Amino acid sequence: MSAVPAVVIAAASSGSGKTTIATGLMGALRAAGRRVAPFKVGPDYIDPGYHALAAGRVGRNLDPVLVGAHRIGPLYAHGSHGADIAVIEGVMGLFDGRIVEEPAAAADPIAAGSTAEVAVALGAPVVMVVDGTGQGQSVAAMLHGFCTYDPRVRICGVILNRVGSPRHEQVLRQACERVGLPVFGAIRRDDQLSVPARHLGLVPAAESGGPARAAVEAMSRSVAAGVDLDALVRVAAATEPAAGVAPWTPADEVGEPAPGRPLVAVAGGRAFTFGYAEHPELLAAAGAQVVTFDPLSDRLPEHTSAMIIGGGFPEEHAAELSANTALRRDVVALAAAGAPIVGECAGLLYLARELDGHQMTGVLPVDGRFSPRLTLGYRDAVASTGSPFHDIGDRVVGHEFHRSVVVAAGGGDTGTCAQPRGDIAPAWTWRRVDPVTGARSTVDDGVVIGSVHASYLHLHPASTPRAVRRLVAAAARWADAAEIDRRPVGDTMTRR
Repeated sequence: MSAVPAVVIAAASSGSGKTTIATGLMGALRAAGRRVAPFKVGPDYIDPGYHALAAGRVGRNLDPVLVGAHRIGPLYAHGSHGADIAVIEGVMGLFDGRIVEEPAAAADPIAAGSTAEVAVALGAPVVMVVDGTGQGQSVAAMLHGFCTYDPRVRICGVILNRVGSPRHEQVLRQACERVGLPVFGAIRRDDQLSVPARHLGLVPAAESGGPARAAVEAMSRSVAAGVDLDALVRVAAATEPAAGVAPWTPADEVGEPAPGRPLVAVAGGRAFTFGYAEHPELLAAAGAQVVTFDPLSDRLPEHTSAMIIGGGFPEEHAAELSANTALRRDVVALAAAGAPIVGECAGLLYLARELDGHQMTGVLPVDGRFSPRLTLGYRDAVASTGSPFHDIGDRVVGHEFHRSVVVAAGGGDTGTCAQPRGDIAPAWTWRRVDPVTGARSTVDDGVVIGSVHASYLHLHPASTPRAVRRLVAAAARWADAAEIDRRPVGDTMTRR
């Protein structure tokens, strides 16, 4: 299988406008008749939603830290199948990645999880987005440094962003010419190109609705008018993929599907927008009927045999979530009956007793609180309690991203997790290193109680297909024991 040509959109730092340029490029190429495969480097859940609006195709992530560097090529081949070109939006600055404490691991100039690592793995050319705000001839020195920092990374050109005037554009173009980099286009400063934002970044496209679509349309028009699309397509054709990379295949990852097609209900809607495209694909390959429901308005689908509540922004919708008392009763009953339930981050908060004073399901004896402190980063975690999904000692790499804490019911603030008590136990344990003192400590995260496994840790399902297979198998066993009707529900959800 020949690789689909790709172009990587990178920058010197966060805030340079990568999302604007990458999303606009996806939309402009699509409008020009191209079939565009959209990708985002790193664990970002929000940008792929805007990418999907622009490309008309599901947005996917490429994260070497979460899935392993060896899976980047196969996941790219899977996600780009049938496309003419792929646009890959980078993360942070081109060479920014996971921060490591060990000197040996930090010696490689290409950090793990960086845009540079993904570009090299795919043999894809890089186009730098240069934020022109407050910059002039010194852009040449900056670009010279990026071009010479590591020869494995092929920087092939520049797109100027937030250009103030024709004179400003001329100065920036001359700076790029000094280092031999072609300028593929220039985008002027335009407030219409901004998208709604709040405490954790952009508002997800699924929440923003009309404003998100309007922003994507404006980005697409701006890039179509200001960027040489044909030149970028020619640059993408210079992609040099590694030989012999086979596409990632969900069926190969999970093996023989579970019998009976148990129904796995996956929370969606405006409150639960975080998820990876490969998750429902793996669930279906493992034998599940995958049905999405909206906790703001729906009840659980009939015949639900397992439930997954992923990430999102429940704190923005706590009152509405609380008001759906029928669903909360459904979830309590499902947990009490012993059906397998997984909660990640926002799911942990929804399974708690309350969130910022609003009553949640109460499946877990913890309370959620919004916090001014951002918790963010990769975690090398070990399963500290057995569950239907993980054995004690299972090792995973996950990611935290939240501004909330949970506290044990009737207890004080415990940081990011509920302390084990009685018949509950932590889901994960990992080591934390104090960035100032270097002191090491152990962190417990999440709760396992019965068949419920909930924590702040986000996992990429492509790195844990065994857990997906076990979840569906557990759902099938529970459905048999509970004599659940497992006739296919079709394309529409059956509600109570």
